[in-house]
Amino acid sequence: MAEAESQGGAADVVVIGSGAGGGACAWALTRRGLKVLLLEAGSAYDPLNDYRLDQDNWEKKRFPEKVPVADRQSFAPLQELEPKWESLRSWNRVFGRFNPETTRKVWGYRHVVGLGGSTLHFTGEAHRMNPAAMKMRTRFGVAADWPIDYADLEPYYTKVERLIGVSGPAETSGRPHANPFPLPAHPLSYAAQKIQTGCRELGRTWVANSMASISSAYDGRPGCNYCGNCNRGCSRLDKGTVDITFIAKARETGRCEIRTECQVTRIESGTSDRVAGVHYVDAQGNGQMARGQAIVVACGAVETPRLLLASHDGYSPAGLANESRLVGQNFMETLAWIVSGLHPEPLGSHRGLPADTICWDFNAPNAIPGVIGGCRFNHGTTEASLNGPINYAGLVGGWGHEHKRAMAETFGRALSIGAIGEHLPNSHSFIDLDPVKHDRFGTPLARIHAHFTESDIERLEFMAQNCEEMLRG
Repeated sequence: MAEAESQGGAADVVVIGSGAGGGACAWALTRRGLKVLLLEAGSAYDPLNDYRLDQDNWEKKRFPEKVPVADRQSFAPLQELEPKWESLRSWNRVFGRFNPETTRKVWGYRHVVGLGGSTLHFTGEAHRMNPAAMKMRTRFGVAADWPIDYADLEPYYTKVERLIGVSGPAETSGRPHANPFPLPAHPLSYAAQKIQTGCRELGRTWVANSMASISSAYDGRPGCNYCGNCNRGCSRLDKGTVDITFIAKARETGRCEIRTECQVTRIESGTSDRVAGVHYVDAQGNGQMARGQAIVVACGAVETPRLLLASHDGYSPAGLANESRLVGQNFMETLAWIVSGLHPEPLGSHRGLPADTICWDFNAPNAIPGVIGGCRFNHGTTEASLNGPINYAGLVGGWGHEHKRAMAETFGRALSIGAIGEHLPNSHSFIDLDPVKHDRFGTPLARIHAHFTESDIERLEFMAQNCEEMLRG
């Protein structure tokens, strides 16, 4: 494929990927007067036309993928499921076990290929690190220490919260704030209030969550209407996705050129330990090369190591920036659990902001007895897509008149509690290049190796038990 030099003049910096990292980087660089070329493999989204919440079949469509992501990565065989962890198999009372096999089942790598990246479909939680989690090696002998501390990050947290419009409570749950959140916390849904009340007797503390969705008009955007569909794409513009915040403000400077539908295939090494250029295929299928004084690779935890490993040549035989052989190593998953049930009262739980209330009681790295690495709990009813009749139909069972009666009696009564826990790095979890499968440009797919250690499984068991206990409470 013939290649042409990138048009429009050389950029100071080429940024590959437009998600949370790449979009924020483009904004920060343009504010300093630098010219940025932003390359994105996917398309731009028009929130008013691409998101389908106004259509009759909104619940079936979920997030509208312009670039299908199901086969963009491959998975190495996953580990065996030990009988002693039988209680951790996912199930519901209508369909039984989700996975009848004896090995872990691939759920997929959930991401969005598009301008704004996975912020386009994320729930919108906007958290700060627990300061204690920044010195894991020094304090607990696991993982690694951050090279900076919380005080170094704090001013930048404040800048980001103001730019995207974070709504949050006055109580910051062990994360010091020099300034309050720019907007007050969202009011809790009735279902979230039920969780708070039920968990008081268990000694659990639930507070309003900090969210990247605005509780009132802010920066030309309207406040949230609590439809509960953040994961399907926000057509109202109240969720602070990267495309309408960082990237929009970078574009306003006139120093950010954005090229969508441009798939980077490799980064070419040069002399003196410098990068010679970025090879990509544009929207018309033409090979191009972009050059800059610096290159920022911000393609996410899976696609970044894939690109670096695929960029091997005479100067970088093991892949770009891989002299240490650590590119792609110590991959960390999202350790998650959710429990749903039907409440005896009508809660109207199909309404409200996803994850509007949160429990930080076990978030510190040493908060779970006998396990290093914390977790948190959140209200998860609409995040579990229990905000429409189709998913309710899978909960209540029955057929014909019986099913209709059950739906009438139970709709709006589902209640879910979710948990997300720390997944510590281990040598069995990593990203490499698939030796067989390639994309349409001939680049090997990223292959995901995912492994849970005994400690991870114990943490997951703690999360599962507490989700169920709190739901019953």
